[in-house]
Amino acid sequence: MKRKAKAVWAGSIKKGKGHLSTDSSVLNQTPYSFNSRFAEGTGTNPEELLAAAHAGCFTMKLSLDLTDAGYEVEELSTASTITLDNGKITRSQLQLEARVPGIDNDTFQSIAKKAEETCPVSQAFSFEIALEAKLVS
Repeated sequence: MKRKAKAVWAGSIKKGKGHLSTDSSVLNQTPYSFNSRFAEGTGTNPEELLAAAHAGCFTMKLSLDLTDAGYEVEELSTASTITLDNGKITRSQLQLEARVPGIDNDTFQSIAKKAEETCPVSQAFSFEIALEAKLVS
């Protein structure tokens, strides 16, 4: 399987602007700029896209692992915060809230940690990954 995205940029780093598109058209000339990356400008940025990819991948992998272990998932909600520090991505913080009936916390934590370590996006990252997983009712 291969997935494809395209970036187009025009101008200098601070005054220029660009857009991102994907074959699926989920991103369709979605704007990005210096301000959307380093300030509060309109548009997306690479770190936000990495955060979405990590949250989505981890959550799907956890659903698979919980299902394989015999649990029925009611809901998994994961936020990923990507940290950009001095021009380098240094961390992804995953914060998970899960509703999984009948699972004890130790088993849940073990399965969540395994999913964090084995989801394909986690495996692609070379920076720190931290997981905070919480069962809710």
